[in-house]
Amino acid sequence: MDLAVSYTFYKSILAFLILLPAASAYPYLIRRSLVKKQKQQLLLEFRDALGILSSFLSAGLSTENAFRSSLPELRQLLGSDAMIVREFQGIVNGLNMHQSLESLLTDFARRSSVDDILSFAEIYSTAKRNGGELVKIIGHTSGIIRDRISISEEILTLNASRQYEQKIMNLVPFLIIFYMNVTSPDFFTVLYKTLAGRVVMTVCLGIYLLAIWISGKIMEIRV
Repeated sequence: MDLAVSYTFYKSILAFLILLPAASAYPYLIRRSLVKKQKQQLLLEFRDALGILSSFLSAGLSTENAFRSSLPELRQLLGSDAMIVREFQGIVNGLNMHQSLESLLTDFARRSSVDDILSFAEIYSTAKRNGGELVKIIGHTSGIIRDRISISEEILTLNASRQYEQKIMNLVPFLIIFYMNVTSPDFFTVLYKTLAGRVVMTVCLGIYLLAIWISGKIMEIRV
């Protein structure tokens, strides 16, 4: 990335070395994107888990037994390697060791850092402490969370083409400048050889990075 930017906007080894520290942030951005995708996948799996859990709660099972009964169904639906299957397996193992479901859910929610899972754990803890109709509260909450997740998934699906277009547009400046440098090498000479040209290219780079940041924020739609 650093090499592409330094060549496109400066054609300078010195610029490459100067931008090298900034390029160290790129793996962090990639990691952040991967974590975001992982959380989204966990959220979708959690929606499926809530559906199965609600069906067992509606059948009259206690919350603890509903989690135990949901695990084989989830394993069959999503496979043993699914994140939510591993989490439910950990919860069931904890229940078998006489740990409270409240603490197990709180730990799962804290590690996931997913808002809907955190909300589910908090509502369960509140209902458990206040002695309300736990099964009914959990079932109602599960329905609300599932609806929110479904709406979010629909928005992401409708927005997928826009995100693809955004990625293409992010590459356009590089492709245009590269094409001009190949077909008409002298066209951009003034931008690479003079101080004013360096300033102009730096301003263009700043505007380009700002545009990427703004477009990313526009694509972030929360439900």
